[in-house]
Amino acid sequence: MINKATDEHYEEKRMRMLVAGFPGIGKSTLGLSAPKALHIDVDFGRDRVDPQYRTAYIQPKTYEEVLDDLLPVNLNEYETLVFDTGGKLLDLMKPWAIKNDPKNGKRDGSLSLAGYGAVGRELVRLMDYCFYELDKHIVILFHAKEDKEGDNTKLRLMIEGQSKDNVWQPIDLGGFVEMYGNDRSIGFSNCERYFAKGTRGINGIRKIPTLSDKVPNDFLIKLFDEYNSKAVAETENAKLKREAYDNAVAAGTKVVASVKDAKTANAAVPKLKEISHALTSETEVNTLFNAKTKELGLTVDKVAKMFMDPPPADKAEDKKETQ
Repeated sequence: MINKATDEHYEEKRMRMLVAGFPGIGKSTLGLSAPKALHIDVDFGRDRVDPQYRTAYIQPKTYEEVLDDLLPVNLNEYETLVFDTGGKLLDLMKPWAIKNDPKNGKRDGSLSLAGYGAVGRELVRLMDYCFYELDKHIVILFHAKEDKEGDNTKLRLMIEGQSKDNVWQPIDLGGFVEMYGNDRSIGFSNCERYFAKGTRGINGIRKIPTLSDKVPNDFLIKLFDEYNSKAVAETENAKLKREAYDNAVAAGTKVVASVKDAKTANAAVPKLKEISHALTSETEVNTLFNAKTKELGLTVDKVAKMFMDPPPADKAEDKKETQ
């Protein structure tokens, strides 16, 4: 079914977010600041999160266990699935992929080129399942590493093969967590140091608050709310512009329809200038007006700056004979 832009009704969007950073920088705690988070602790690092910031969790040892746990009946209480870490999740997928198809593995048990492709596709499928079918926010955490490129040091996700392309593909927001002095921050804009992803005006570097009894662990709750608030505002603004466009085109079309000759064309000009335009309405109305004056054979007196009717047919014939 084709939906018109004017029929759009915005509902809260589930988020897909990637958080990367060095080990020990606080990625897990940040991930668990998302709404009603379920901690999918495939890294078995839950004990490194301060007890007051821990949430419900699973600690699957195989990818089959991940799939068994991520069923709708188990997830009614949760809004966000926090995969900690994405690198370990990909590691769990490797034996699963080889078991499904021996061509995905080599004799030494490592992945073949086809195997890396299979794992990448399965990651995309899992993210789509969690997002579209389970209707959950997704936060996937990755360890970062430094790579030297000439004289520059780059931050990259700690992922083998081509899976990094599959990781970034569905992400709405992606940022790197770093320390600046004693403060932690997360960057959502591409720069020389790392690749990141920001949308809906969420970009640049944002400070992550230092947690305390008076500062709750709700950074991602607020960030997701901000994203959705901006999306609502954009949708409403677009709707208002579309309504203004429709009104302008309707008014312009009515004025153009009144043009029958030079007199009515000259009278139409100030009326057209009074119309409040939006989007492409001015161009479209002007095109209609120009087509109408051309159809009527009107010319413009450049001195008087007025439309002139075409000469009567008999005079036009006399002019041709004279020539």
